[in-house]
Amino acid sequence: MTATKPHAPKKSTTRKTGKSAAPAKKTVEPTKVSKRREAIAEDAAATAEAVKTVLKRVPVDRVDADPNQPRKHFDEAKLTELAGSMKRIGQQQPVSVRYNAATRRYTLIMGERRWRAAKIAGLTELDAVVQHGVKEGDRTIRMKAVAENVGRADMTPMEEAQGFQGLIDDGYTLEEVAEGVGKSTAYVGWRLDLLKLCPTAQEAMSKGHLPPALAWYVSKLSTDNQTRFLAKYMRGDFSSTRDAEAFVNACRAEEDRRASQGSFFVLADETAAPKPSGAQDALPGAHDVPDEEREAIAADRQKLVKKVDKLSTAGEILSEIVAMDADQLALLLAGTGGGVAGYRQRIEHLRDLTTKAIKNLRDAQAVAAVRAGAIEVNPEAAAN
Repeated sequence: MTATKPHAPKKSTTRKTGKSAAPAKKTVEPTKVSKRREAIAEDAAATAEAVKTVLKRVPVDRVDADPNQPRKHFDEAKLTELAGSMKRIGQQQPVSVRYNAATRRYTLIMGERRWRAAKIAGLTELDAVVQHGVKEGDRTIRMKAVAENVGRADMTPMEEAQGFQGLIDDGYTLEEVAEGVGKSTAYVGWRLDLLKLCPTAQEAMSKGHLPPALAWYVSKLSTDNQTRFLAKYMRGDFSSTRDAEAFVNACRAEEDRRASQGSFFVLADETAAPKPSGAQDALPGAHDVPDEEREAIAADRQKLVKKVDKLSTAGEILSEIVAMDADQLALLLAGTGGGVAGYRQRIEHLRDLTTKAIKNLRDAQAVAAVRAGAIEVNPEAAAN
């Protein structure tokens, strides 16, 4: 099931036209987006004009990490490897720092990994591009730091998400963040959605227990259902990531369905004993339908089951073909209408249909599992 990732809304520009005997000149009313972009451009221009950049060697012990550095996790083994390389052949690329005149110290802009490795290697100085006149909290500096780290193998998806959110908080739009870091708006929006994960899910993803792609789907669920799904996932209740994804999507659809009916639901907590007041049992295959419709459902079910049971015949035929060798198949089928190629094409068509049927059955299995394990709660009953 494909989910649509959100994009930032497009803002329109309103034009005002004066009405008079003589033709009036049209003027464009500045939008909030254009004003923000102008402010960012002015800040960048002012910073560039005030900043003085020099290349020099700086003492390692006078360099501080940037507290707003988007990357928090650094692989210790890789740092040790880099430290060994720097000790043997020296520093290959300068770090970037800003000078703080008040403290006479330097704050990293880019290159924290090299700085950490230099400390491990016991180096006392580093080659650095030093920027004088950069104000603390300058948002162009944050943009550079995020852009440098995005896409690195050791930067976690949550670190990227937090870095993008920091830029949004600085006044950048989604499109500007995407352009600044060299990613699509869909990619940035997808990462930002991960911030909706509950703390337990965020921790699971950061530790590699929850795949980022699956985590994005999980972020669409309510906090309660995120927690309960994660418990099921960590117990190994799903045979594959695709099955888990289908379950999450079915859970999300059920949340929307119940909400449209004026109630809400949570997945059953298997460690809990009784259901809360107001809970209703799900009826897989005949969910929330009048009694007269259940007879029709039963009849349709019987027809479908009979048809599906005939698949065993197709399975026997395919098993027989599998057991034959290529020479025997060529001998038996080469002289028939369509030849070997014709039968191969028919079976390939069956394979494509089978793939689609498997996906549909996977989604159906997820829907049935969600409904069977759901607790529907009437808000008024829950309040009482």
